[in-house]
Amino acid sequence: MSARRPLLRRLFPSPALSITVVLFWMVMSSSFDLGQFVLGLLLGLVIPLFATRLDREFARLGTLRPVPKLLFVVLWDILVSNIRVAMQVLGPERRLKPGFIWVPLDIDNIHGIAALTSFITLTPGTVSAALSEDRRHLLVHVLHLENADNLITEIKARYEAPLMEIFP
Repeated sequence: MSARRPLLRRLFPSPALSITVVLFWMVMSSSFDLGQFVLGLLLGLVIPLFATRLDREFARLGTLRPVPKLLFVVLWDILVSNIRVAMQVLGPERRLKPGFIWVPLDIDNIHGIAALTSFITLTPGTVSAALSEDRRHLLVHVLHLENADNLITEIKARYEAPLMEIFP
């Protein structure tokens, strides 16, 4: 018996990704006609085939229990940060203290790290700038840096800890 994967699995390496691509295509096209649906299906078949060749590290999922709370925390942080950044930008420029910090990472799942960098970048006033080659440190640019240790602790508690449960 061959060690090769079954034909169906080779043609559809990630049914979840295929469905996601089709749904996102339909939403992005703003047109729910048959032609757009067929094009979405074609993309949903082709993109996962290329994605499996690019990404050799498949997502390991743990528990999804932290997802609702994590999404609420991220959305709340985005809202609060928008207000804070607006006040900082509209205030005197000399009060801003931009800076870079290296956040030590305990999470080692690349998908969890990708989610973490996305959450940081989505939050106004912070941008993920670089990931060390060993994936142990994340460089973050901060628009107004008052206390690096407090910010690192906050990132690890609010984002990294729940992500480590989701992506063990």
